[in-house]
Amino acid sequence: MTKQFPLATSSWDEAEHQAMQDVIASGQFSMGPKVAACEQAFADYAGTRYSVMCNSGSSANLLMIAALRFTQNPALRLNPGDEVIVPAVSWSTTYSPLAQYGLHLRFVDIDLETLNFDLAALEAAITPRTRAIFCVNLLGNPNDFAAIEALATRYGLIVLEDNCESMGAAFDGRKTGSFGVMGSQSCFFSHHISTMEGGLVTTDDEELYHLMLSLRAHGWTRQLPTENRVVGRKGDDAFEESFRFILPGYNLRPLEMSGAIGIAQIAKLPHLIVERRRNGALLQARMADHPDVMIQREVGESSWFGFSLVIRPGSSMTRGALMARLDAAGFEYRPVVSGNFARKEVVRHFDHSIAGELTNADHVDAHGLFIGNHHYPIDEAVEALAAITAN
Repeated sequence: MTKQFPLATSSWDEAEHQAMQDVIASGQFSMGPKVAACEQAFADYAGTRYSVMCNSGSSANLLMIAALRFTQNPALRLNPGDEVIVPAVSWSTTYSPLAQYGLHLRFVDIDLETLNFDLAALEAAITPRTRAIFCVNLLGNPNDFAAIEALATRYGLIVLEDNCESMGAAFDGRKTGSFGVMGSQSCFFSHHISTMEGGLVTTDDEELYHLMLSLRAHGWTRQLPTENRVVGRKGDDAFEESFRFILPGYNLRPLEMSGAIGIAQIAKLPHLIVERRRNGALLQARMADHPDVMIQREVGESSWFGFSLVIRPGSSMTRGALMARLDAAGFEYRPVVSGNFARKEVVRHFDHSIAGELTNADHVDAHGLFIGNHHYPIDEAVEALAAITAN
């Protein structure tokens, strides 16, 4: 049954349809010039030197962690057993690549208002084993990167960003995804732009960029420039070089059609973010200081992926009652990402520890959900939400 107020809707029009037709007419279906143009367009948008397109935001996270395992830069290399601090609330594929590369995950509580790292808990969690902070910009909301960069400098830590839910957000005039040494982005249907399936990694580091080009495509040298930071200089024998395997890579390549669609979507992205931020401002005006329901406190400039609704501690309202009201009013909803991931069964397969109490993550897990935001005015939805939570 179609809901009146769905979680996600398409932002495609004739531009994306034509982009697909152009690829069909070209006969070039595997990764090619459209993907390269999409990567350049997104790097220009994000304000980074490079971007690497892949087949999902989940794969983008995998590429980032793999690149840090194989870098020759000792200041950036992650080795098995190294500790990476992660927030307790995120999606599964923030965490899985860390476990797959033998890293120790250290779960930290979130701030109940921003839904990002609790900054005091983050600093308290740092140990002599800690090598990196993996920031997740949740539901469009930036982390406080001034505070996180200060911590990283003080303790000599690598900063990474999972920006899959926050494309187009900004902090202190910079796009999220550009603060860490690498940042992941998602282009799944429900996200800010959609290439059907797709993801991107942004970085300013040339060696990491070259490593990801190889890791994305079987671990071979074929997509590397002649002069590169992985093998130095490629050989002159094109036949041999095309099948030269240097890294334990994957096939995470996007389709050429996804690249073509991405070009059209990136052209629309500034407008899409303006509309989402307009809706966010409307929600804040109508729902600020609600006695029973907390909405996310904005840090910097959120791109408002969706609107979290968390029952305030001590309120007599229950999530079940809120869900019943949302159902009756025609709202689609889902948990706040995955809830407290440190409580999920899969974590038994991870080398991990929990830093302190996860009080806020547990509260969001039991008492939170989120509804959709869109790239067009949703005044009717905001008014309906205000009405059903009024008493």
